[in-house]
Amino acid sequence: MSNTDEGSVRPFLGYGRQTIEQEDIDAVVAALKGDMLTQGSQVPAFEQALAKTCGATYAVAVSSATAGLHIACLAAGMKPGDVGITQPITFVASANCFAYCGAEIELAEIDPETMMMSPAALAEAISRRPEISVVIPVSFGGLSSEGEALRAAAGPNRIIIEDASHSFGALEANGGRVGAGSWADMTIFSFHPVKPATTGEGGAVVTHSKELYEKLLLLRSHGIERAAEKLEVGDASDPWWYEQQHLGFNYRLTDIQAALGISQIRRIDQFLARRREIAARYDAAFRDLNNVGLIQSAPDQRVRSGHHVYILRIDYDAVGLSRREVMAQLRERGVGTQVHYVPVYKQPWHRPGFPDGEARFPASEAFYDQALTIPCFPSMTDAEVDHVADSVKSVLAGFAS
Repeated sequence: MSNTDEGSVRPFLGYGRQTIEQEDIDAVVAALKGDMLTQGSQVPAFEQALAKTCGATYAVAVSSATAGLHIACLAAGMKPGDVGITQPITFVASANCFAYCGAEIELAEIDPETMMMSPAALAEAISRRPEISVVIPVSFGGLSSEGEALRAAAGPNRIIIEDASHSFGALEANGGRVGAGSWADMTIFSFHPVKPATTGEGGAVVTHSKELYEKLLLLRSHGIERAAEKLEVGDASDPWWYEQQHLGFNYRLTDIQAALGISQIRRIDQFLARRREIAARYDAAFRDLNNVGLIQSAPDQRVRSGHHVYILRIDYDAVGLSRREVMAQLRERGVGTQVHYVPVYKQPWHRPGFPDGEARFPASEAFYDQALTIPCFPSMTDAEVDHVADSVKSVLAGFAS
């Protein structure tokens, strides 16, 4: 089938993309014309804007959310012999960060209603493995995790690092912003182009803890300390002196990226409002469609989610088409799709740790078997949203060419 509309070629719609406007371009150009392209004034300004938006005390900008997860685990004290736990339905970075620290990876099953870490599964895992020291629940799809229940399951002495890569700007159940720290010790955000706001590539860690903040700053930049009052061997009167006090990394964000981030943060509520409009339009189109289920679609969930992605659960057996066939037929119509995510336990590198993953995590397995992500991003027009919805309905009804 042609992806044309009244003789014009319809642009291909990927599942997500950045929204860049003139004010973003102007901000980046201004940074390029500035004196410093990195380690200048824009990164601290971005961090201040980020902390203020989230309601956090401190923010540390980093080169990616993966970098943020890594140094958050290190700041939490993770080391070889420790155990960290995350969920099977997530991008692999949520688990890899434990391995980067030499720690062992454990998984807790998802709640089949929310696709996020089940507090009951976390409690069960901790009862089996009380040595678990760090918990990384994932605020999946833009919806915040069940924070209070997860904190109760984890107990007061374990560190919780919320992977909110999907959820910048979204709201907690208590009405506060994700990242406000009502239950997590640290929260990670991603600013990849498909996320709610972008810096190109980039991420951040936010926290209320001054101790964690200072550790994060050191780990972000080679473990190097310059503050006179914290020097261990040098003379503070020597203006060139610096000390590597820890084994850190070069995980810095550039001022160019930060300038884009500042501009994007100013419009985060506008971006999220449009994502919620798109989700509502899809909900109306799909709610009564046979063999299709909607996730995180309760009214209270829709109103506070950041809607990073819109995911359908499709009974492919009942439809009579494989997921591969559905994706191919949608692509012919100019509609890009994706699967979020291949479970961690299916990945060859992680497989040895979870040889019985399919049997051990039935809710994750069932969700993975049916999940399909369709386009959802703020610059979509209503006509494009309707085209996606009509294409999905047509393909699943068996009318695709």
